[in-house]
Amino acid sequence: MKLITVGAAVLNQTPLDWETNKANMLAAIASARAQGASILCMTELCICGYGCEDAFGSAGLRRTARDVLHEILPATAGMVVAVGLPVLYHNALFSCACLIVDGKIAGFAAKQNLAGEGLHYEPRWFKSWPAGVVSHVDLDGASYPIGDLYFDVGGVKIGFEICEDAWVAKRPGSAHSQRGVDIILNPSASHFAFGKQEIRRRFVLEGARAFGVTYVYANALGNEAGRAVYDGGAMIASAGVMAGQGPRFIYDLFHVTTAQIDVDATRMSTARTGSFSPAIGDDPARVRVPFDFPHQALRKNVIDPPAWESSPHMKEEEFLRAVALALLDYMRKSRSRGFVVSLSGGADSAAVSCLVALMVELGIASIGAAAFQKRLAYVAGLPADAPGMIRRLLTCVYQATRNSGDVTRHAARAVAEGLGATYFELDVDAEVAAYVDGIEKAIGRKLAWETDDIALQNIQARVRSPSVWLLANLNNALLLSTSNRSEAAVGYATMDGDTSGGLSPIAGIDKAFLRHWLVWLEKTGPVGLHTVPALAAVNRQQPTAELRPPGAGQTDEADLMPYEVLDAIENAAIGAKLVPAEVLEHMRLAFAQYTPRELGLWIERFFRLWCRNQWKRERYAPSFHVDDKNLDPKTWCRFPILSGGFERELAAMWATIGGK
Repeated sequence: MKLITVGAAVLNQTPLDWETNKANMLAAIASARAQGASILCMTELCICGYGCEDAFGSAGLRRTARDVLHEILPATAGMVVAVGLPVLYHNALFSCACLIVDGKIAGFAAKQNLAGEGLHYEPRWFKSWPAGVVSHVDLDGASYPIGDLYFDVGGVKIGFEICEDAWVAKRPGSAHSQRGVDIILNPSASHFAFGKQEIRRRFVLEGARAFGVTYVYANALGNEAGRAVYDGGAMIASAGVMAGQGPRFIYDLFHVTTAQIDVDATRMSTARTGSFSPAIGDDPARVRVPFDFPHQALRKNVIDPPAWESSPHMKEEEFLRAVALALLDYMRKSRSRGFVVSLSGGADSAAVSCLVALMVELGIASIGAAAFQKRLAYVAGLPADAPGMIRRLLTCVYQATRNSGDVTRHAARAVAEGLGATYFELDVDAEVAAYVDGIEKAIGRKLAWETDDIALQNIQARVRSPSVWLLANLNNALLLSTSNRSEAAVGYATMDGDTSGGLSPIAGIDKAFLRHWLVWLEKTGPVGLHTVPALAAVNRQQPTAELRPPGAGQTDEADLMPYEVLDAIENAAIGAKLVPAEVLEHMRLAFAQYTPRELGLWIERFFRLWCRNQWKRERYAPSFHVDDKNLDPKTWCRFPILSGGFERELAAMWATIGGK
C-alpha cells in the first residue's frame, strides 16, 4: 500500500482583499497539515479572488498575486499545495493552478476550457490553453513550466482539471488517465444553483472511476463578490468511490476536508481494466519534482454529511442556506451594520425578513455565537445572543396609506414580532396627499382612479422610499429590496418604490416558489432550526400590492395572471427562447383547465410586459444567483431595452387559435 492523505480546502475569499485571502489560505494549509495531509488543493484563483472582473486586466493585480504567492511558499514546507492565480504568457492571460512542492514553485497548469455562459464571463479576461501544449514562463527572474502538464512528485503523478474543464465532453482528465496520473486536483469556483451539487458529485465520482484516479474537488465558498453564491462542498473520490465530503453553506472562512487514499490500489484497479490504453514513450508534459511522502498508518475515512443534506425538502433548504450565507457575506464585506426591510405584510417582504433572521440562527449554529459576533466585530454594541443579534441587525417598517388594511398591518406586526426584529409603523398618507395635491394644482385638474390608476398606485409606493432609506442611513444599514423574479419578468414593480434598496435578495426566485417556501417555513421548517408560525397571517392572504382603494379588491394575479402560469410562460419564452405560438402549445398541455383564448391573452400580456420593462430589470439592485433561470441582465439574461415587441410572433400565435 502507498497511503497518502489528500485534502480539499474551500475558501471564502474576496476579490482584491489580499491580506484576508492570504490569511484564509495560510489557515487552510495549517489545518491540512494538522490533519496529516501531504497534498492540498485550494480553490480557483484563490489568491486574488475569482470575481475580480475587469480588474484582471491590471498589471498591478498580477504583480500582487505573484507577491502573495511567494509569501505563502514557506508555509508549504513538507507539503504539496495547489493555489490559483492569473498568469500572463505571450501577452495573454491564463487562469492557472500553481503547484507548490515543499515550499518551491513546481509549475503552472493552465485552464483549457473557459466558462462563458450565464453569469460566467471568463473569455472576456482569459484565454483557453490548448490541449497538449507545454511551454515555459518567466516570472520574477525564474523560468517555470506552464500549460497542459502534470507533475511527477516523488513518484506520485498529479494532474489538473480546473473547474469548467470537468464540465465539458472532452475532459482533460481523459488525457491524464492515459499518462498514468494518480491524482487529479480540481480547483473550482462553481456557483450555486438548485440541484447543481448532484451534477458535481456525478462528475467527481465518474472522473475518479473512468480515469482510474483519486479526484480532489475544492470549490469556492460564500458570497465572494456580490451576486454569485458558492456552496463549498469539497469532495474526494478514489476509483469511483466517495472517500471524503465536506459540508456546504458553512460560515467558516475556510474548511479543509481530508481523506486517506491508496495510490497502489487505484493503479492496480486501472491495470485490471481491459479497455485502458496508456500513452507510451517520453512525455514533455511531465514535470518531475523530488518529494518524500511520509509513511502513514491505515485509517478509516468518515463521511458524515449534515442531516439537512438528506431532507426531502432539499430545494427549500438550499434556498434558505444559500441566501442566508450570501446576506451575511454581503453585509460584512460591505461593512454594513444590519438590514432594513419595508415590511408590507405580504409574501415577498416576509420572506426577506425571515431570511435575515434565520441568517443569524444558521450562522450561530455553524460557528457558534462568539465566533459569529467576532465576525461582525465592526458592528458596535452587537449583543452576544441570537435574539439580541436579530433585534440589532433586522429592522422592519410598515408604512400605511389610506388604502392599507388591517390584515396586512397585523400580518406585518406578527411576522416582525415572531422573528424578534426591531419594528416601526409609519403613516405616509399625508405625504401621498401632498404630492397628489401639488400635481393637481400644477395641471389644473383632479386625479381620478378611472383615468390615473397607475400614477396613483405608483406614488404610494414611491412615497414609502424616502422614509425607509432615511432609517437605513441612520443605522448604516443595507436597505433590502423585496421584488421577486416573477415581478421582474413583467415589470410588476414600482421603480424607486418597492424596488428601492441596495440589494435585492429574492429577485432571482419566482413568486410561486416563494409562496410555497413560506408555507414550508410556517409548517415544516429547516432541519435543526424551527418553524415560523407567525407566517400564517401572511400565507392565508392572496398576494396584493394594496395600492388601489379597498373596494377594488386588488390582487396580483388579477392584475397579471396566475403565478404558476406566469412562471411557466417565462420559463418557455425566456428560458427556452420559444416564440409565442410555441409557448401556447406548451401551456395548453400544462394548463388544460384554461381555454386557449385565456392562455393566449396571458401569453400576449407576458410578451408585451417583458419587452416594455427591460429598463426596469436593468435598474434592479444586485441580486443573488440561486436559480439558473435568472433574469439579471448584468449576469445572465440580456435583452434589448428597445425592441419590436414580438408583434409578428403574437399575430402568428393568435392565428393558430382563430384570433382573439
